[in-house]
Amino acid sequence: MHDFVMPSDAKPSGEIHPLVQRLSNEFSYPRLATLEAVADFTAQEGVHCLFVPGDSKRNLETPDAAVVLPELRMAFQNLFDCAVIDDAIEAELRQQTRALKTPGFLFYRDGVYLGAIEKIRDWDDYIARTSHILDLKG
Repeated sequence: MHDFVMPSDAKPSGEIHPLVQRLSNEFSYPRLATLEAVADFTAQEGVHCLFVPGDSKRNLETPDAAVVLPELRMAFQNLFDCAVIDDAIEAELRQQTRALKTPGFLFYRDGVYLGAIEKIRDWDDYIARTSHILDLKG
């Protein structure tokens, strides 16, 4: 379920789009800035979705994905919790998971990486891909 591309060498702008910031401010999604924080968050019991926003200055899909994620979580009746990945570790996490395109949703269950949904999709595609990922045993 990956679309493979080589990662960009361009440095991120460091600016956080207001719709991405809203995920932390309004929905209380933690912002994970270290790989240790990612490991701690995803090791908790249950299913977790990490939002890898990418640089909103270069990727015009980032704000759209920031709006989709809370809606997707609600569609699955809060079956998974969410966090936002800080740009300081984004590239390394994308390499680890081979989910190289942004924006991306990375899914984990009990510390095990399950899969990713990369780039903006049609709503039906989000539902189908998320259902498939959540059905995986890891």
